[in-house]
Amino acid sequence: MTAANKIAAMRYQNRSIRLFFVTLLLAASSFSTFAQGARVLRDVPYGGDARQRFDVYLPARPAGPVILLVHGGAWAFGDKASPDVVKNKVRHWVDGQGYVLVSTNYRLLPAARPLEQAGDVARALALVQKQAPQWGADPKRLVLMGHSAGAHLAMLLHASPDMAAKAGAQRWRVTVSLDSAAMDVEQLMRAPHARLYDRAFGQDPAYWQAVSPYHQVSAPGAPALLMVCSKLRGDDPCGKALHYEKKAAHFGHYITIWGRDLNHADISRQLGASGMYTDLVTNWLKDALKP
Repeated sequence: MTAANKIAAMRYQNRSIRLFFVTLLLAASSFSTFAQGARVLRDVPYGGDARQRFDVYLPARPAGPVILLVHGGAWAFGDKASPDVVKNKVRHWVDGQGYVLVSTNYRLLPAARPLEQAGDVARALALVQKQAPQWGADPKRLVLMGHSAGAHLAMLLHASPDMAAKAGAQRWRVTVSLDSAAMDVEQLMRAPHARLYDRAFGQDPAYWQAVSPYHQVSAPGAPALLMVCSKLRGDDPCGKALHYEKKAAHFGHYITIWGRDLNHADISRQLGASGMYTDLVTNWLKDALKP
């Protein structure tokens, strides 16, 4: 690794650490200040571990669709109730659009590695599909949405539907990936990279392929996929999204890629806030979720 690449990797890692502490501070604030219209079911269990829980935000008048949201945090931290994760999305989609929104936790490093974490998300997905009718939602109009590490986990299930099926989940309608750079994990690990990826993916090339959406994609007829990527990041998530799209297109997958002039955190944080970005995603989802 060159000196310049080492410096870039260290800067990326330092930004991740700062984001971690900011997330902890924000998570301590009260959610009631911005979820005026939603009724919240807290800590619904989908497994025996304390991290295997999700929160359900219920609109006053359910319109049908349901979003399962998977937080980021370098596979090692983060929380389903962080305002950065849910604040704007609840205001827009639950209070404004009548969607049910489920925000899930999953086991974290070092207790669980990414394959096990994806299995947790699959179990959460299966339970959401089962319980959606009780919330006034249609399990066939489900959006699996993840940011950062959560986007990687969502994409791994998207590329490898057998993993979701083994957990009892049915096919969902839409996947939304918010700024993941871990599409081709083997390619990522063989290039200069931040240390956070070593902690997540280790040193075994066979494991890299097992947790790589690019290597796992094969099945035709996948859910529609929207990939939003930051044009401000130095590790080129938009190029990595295009790299994935080129392979997935061979299997007839329907994929949309949007690059945005937002940093990594704001790709998630600003989604749901008033503006063109939210309008674009909202209209795309309405079209993809038509009954």
